Amino acid sequence: MASVNLELRQQVIAIYKQLLYLGRDYPQGYNYFRPRLHRAFMANANLTDEAEIRQAIARAQFVQKEIEALYYLKRYRTLRKRYDGA
Repeated sequence: MASVNLELRQQVIAIYKQLLYLGRDYPQGYNYFRPRLHRAFMANANLTDEAEIRQAIARAQFVQKEIEALYYLKRYRTLRKRYDGA
């Protein structure tokens, strides 16, 4: 049981760090992104049920994929504007 909790804790910390890293390039800025990310994680800090924690991790991974998609779209639009206008 303790090893499962330790594993989940490590997963939560890892996804938090990954989201913080992604937040550096957030369109509204890191100072906008970080407090909201912190609040979102603190809202789920009291979860104790393993299934609920896994659902929260899955939701965080979904958010991570959405942010990455936002960055790829921004990059694509920038490149397209740069080369279509030439």
